[in-house]
Amino acid sequence: MTLNNILILPIIMPLFFALVMLAFRNKIQAQRTINIIGSIISLVVSIIIIISINEHGTTSLNSGSWSAPFGITVVADLFSSIMVVITAIIGLTTAVYSTATIDKKHEKHFYYPLLQFLLMGVNGAFLTGDMFNLYVWYEVMLISSFVLLAMGGKQEQLEGAIKYVTLNLIASSFFLAAVGVLYGLAGTLNMAHLAIKVPMLANQDLVQLISMLFFVAFGIKSAIFPLFFWLPASYHTPPVAISAIFAGLLTKVGVYSLYRVFTLIFITNTEFTQFIILSIGGLTMLTGVLGAAAQYDFRRILSFHIISQIGYMIVGLGLNSALALTGGIFYIMHHIIVKTNLFLVSGVINEYRGSYQLKKLGGNFSKYPFIALLFLIPAMSLAGIPPLSGFWAKFMVVKASFDASDYLTAGVALFVGLLTLYSMIKIWNEVFWKPNPDESDYSHKLTFKKKAALFIPVIMLAAITLYIGFSVESIFEIAKNAANSLMDRESYIRAVLGDIR
Repeated sequence: MTLNNILILPIIMPLFFALVMLAFRNKIQAQRTINIIGSIISLVVSIIIIISINEHGTTSLNSGSWSAPFGITVVADLFSSIMVVITAIIGLTTAVYSTATIDKKHEKHFYYPLLQFLLMGVNGAFLTGDMFNLYVWYEVMLISSFVLLAMGGKQEQLEGAIKYVTLNLIASSFFLAAVGVLYGLAGTLNMAHLAIKVPMLANQDLVQLISMLFFVAFGIKSAIFPLFFWLPASYHTPPVAISAIFAGLLTKVGVYSLYRVFTLIFITNTEFTQFIILSIGGLTMLTGVLGAAAQYDFRRILSFHIISQIGYMIVGLGLNSALALTGGIFYIMHHIIVKTNLFLVSGVINEYRGSYQLKKLGGNFSKYPFIALLFLIPAMSLAGIPPLSGFWAKFMVVKASFDASDYLTAGVALFVGLLTLYSMIKIWNEVFWKPNPDESDYSHKLTFKKKAALFIPVIMLAAITLYIGFSVESIFEIAKNAANSLMDRESYIRAVLGDIR
């Protein structure tokens, strides 16, 4: 099998394993095993792809005998390859963690096949080279995620799921409208072909309008200001394994799409679009972190912090320099790992203490010092404490702001970093440091098997966080090369269209 053919595997393998699990619908243990094996194989394949892309450059695959721009195109550059690898890591850790935290009711209602369908949609969005297919993969994600969110049928879940699906359907409407108008104007939806045709279109005002439609659609998916309120209303409601994979991956698909279209297709009138993106990015940082400061539910605090951290990534795109894009990509990599891990740690606390409410927790530092350490690693990384991964991510975005003489954005980024530190210290104090508010010992005792399923994913993600922080040069180099591949539009176009242009 050639490298080009391997590109399709991150999409079809989750589909294959989901269908296999459906064949074992009454054998839950078999589904658990298949889900973990499938996730391991997906991780191996994703590593092979990124090594090959790093060596050979951007690669594409066209379905059937239809060449681009007429066939369905799958494209992998370094940026999309990074996203596929991180998706596989999160898929594997969630698969293991789910065996300890997902109840039998969820498992009987096709939880594991739905997880694989979700990963298929995520990988499809990262690898597609076509705007309409990107829309299709968004819908695959939306259907899977809505069912996962509503599964269980609790009132707060249904309320959260309704807000989630309503806002995402509105986003899909904007997306579809933008795709339709873009096709009417350019006559193609192949991204590489659009990269050639869109800058040459006569009606650049209409192009500007289309770009803003895409910005709104992807902005809702990313939970940017002021379109974020669906996220804190929904992400804390499902079982924690679902919250974790949503928190780590789903908003990043929106951010990835913004990076893709605003570096490849909509590259004219950049002064206006960069001003909009930068302003929204700053407001997203600020509003998210202020919302977190007022919360006392573990997962709601983390949910608001997703919003503020998305702001940093959007600012990286808005600044649009090589360092800013590098910082933005580094931020995405760091945040997916760290945020997923924080949700998983909140689930560990819930397993032992039976609550996510900070006021009901306390006294856990002396009783569970190892859990306290496992919380501190991602928490301090999220706050940007050196030399952890979050420090380097914030450093790059702030330095890029100073380099662009955008002192306001740099100031907001630093201020938000301080408030993030405040939130993490608040959780630390409430969960671990303060005395236990309930004198009765209601700690749950867990079996060795359950402990292993809970702690192995958390330790694995904490180790990756430490590796990113202490091996920053190698990770920075990968992020820089990915940013360079985004800015090198010609190599992307050549990889897809060859000599057709």
